[in-house]
Amino acid sequence: MALEAKQDGGRQQEPATPADWVSMVTVAQAAAGPAVVTEAQTWSGAELLGRAAGAARWLATSGLPEGVPVPALLQADPAALALVLAGAAIRRPIAPLGPRLTVRELAGCVERLAAPCLLAEPGFAGVAAAVAAELGLDVLVPHELPWLAEPLPVPGPDDTAVVLHTSGTTGHPKAVRYRHGRLALRCRLNARLQQLRPGSVFATASPFHHVAGLGNIMVALAAGATTVCLPRFTVQAWRGLAALGVTHALAVPTMVEMLLRKDAFPLRTLRIMQYGASPIHPDTLRTAMAQLPGADFFTLYGQTEGSPITWLSPRDHRLAAGGQENLLRSVGRAAPGVEVRIWHPDGTGAGEVMARADHLFGPSPDGWLRTGDLGRLDGDGYLYLIGRRGDMIIRGGENVYPMEVENRLLEHPEVTDAAVIGVPDRLLGEVIKAFVVPADPADPPDGEELRTFTRAALAGFKVPAQWEFVPSLPRNASGKLLRRQLRTHRAGNHG
Repeated sequence: MALEAKQDGGRQQEPATPADWVSMVTVAQAAAGPAVVTEAQTWSGAELLGRAAGAARWLATSGLPEGVPVPALLQADPAALALVLAGAAIRRPIAPLGPRLTVRELAGCVERLAAPCLLAEPGFAGVAAAVAAELGLDVLVPHELPWLAEPLPVPGPDDTAVVLHTSGTTGHPKAVRYRHGRLALRCRLNARLQQLRPGSVFATASPFHHVAGLGNIMVALAAGATTVCLPRFTVQAWRGLAALGVTHALAVPTMVEMLLRKDAFPLRTLRIMQYGASPIHPDTLRTAMAQLPGADFFTLYGQTEGSPITWLSPRDHRLAAGGQENLLRSVGRAAPGVEVRIWHPDGTGAGEVMARADHLFGPSPDGWLRTGDLGRLDGDGYLYLIGRRGDMIIRGGENVYPMEVENRLLEHPEVTDAAVIGVPDRLLGEVIKAFVVPADPADPPDGEELRTFTRAALAGFKVPAQWEFVPSLPRNASGKLLRRQLRTHRAGNHG
């Protein structure tokens, strides 16, 4: 079966040591400089390592079996990073979960991990207790972690460092194991592209359980940079980054738009502005670059299963701001060491995006990661995504799978059929629109009732913002939903 349009970022030989993430962090953070900063506290590298040693002792004596992921409800703070580092060192990998998920959603994640307990910081003890009660598990709540002057164990390259979740095409979150050897390679590559090094100060407001959150924090710690923990994004929190000397920041275009509207974007210490999750509007980019003339802009394309796959470099952004706006519709070219190919291209060159590299997690036995994204490669090697095999919606940086929302809507007694799609939105990238076939066309449920019903089972970002009641949904002879026809549909009634 033919593969088309290969783009190779240049496979490179990485250093053999250190071959695990724990050793990288230990070497990089052994100096007494700041490692983790919040509004309330600062931990040096030495304190982070000492607290991680204490957390390792606590985890090991809590009866947790080796090799089994530990699901956890954590926010981005020094204690959470000490727990992650400890779990990675002693083969009890932490698996952070999204606190915004419902008890039903969280219980599904915990159950699929076959975990013996649920770890939760005190602020999440209530929801953790509800999840644990549903599954008959115990809850572990870490309080003040002790400081121990002892080295962390050195894990093997095939041991799991951490487990992050993404959603499969059915909408159920899928656990991705980050093994130390590949994670070490990923950290070196990402640090190089992000220009992270000792003395850098990195900040991200991405959720801790996301690859954009913890995944990037792991890179910063391994590079010897200082990490500024932001539990949540606010304009006020962004303004406060200036006093901390932040040099590197990661945001989604939604956040950049919001900051520009509030006249709060300029951060004079910033040297690297990374964004992700969705394309940035050309006008937004030009305005942002004008306000930060000393900063480089770039974006990476990847997945929880592997990142980066491609990148749109600072030079690409300068070209885009200068008039080559089409580059911003791409996700860039293959990152160093990455091969990108298109599987089964159609007549337009579009097909599933596949990638191969030593730092990607969970590839197929043939070494290729099948992304589920559809795209094309142009003659210069730029990758343009045109859709997702699973029709995923990205709302403000959060992934939403239609089937999960649709299945919930179908549980409503007054709904006969339902489908959801993403529709463009300047601020959020996409918002969710639902097409609903009511059981009684003369008396359909109103949008507010359906919003409340959906929110009772799903996180708020998965709830549709637009509603249209239709007599039927377009389907083919086999009953498969023709989602493309819904996307081209223009008439309707929005609730």
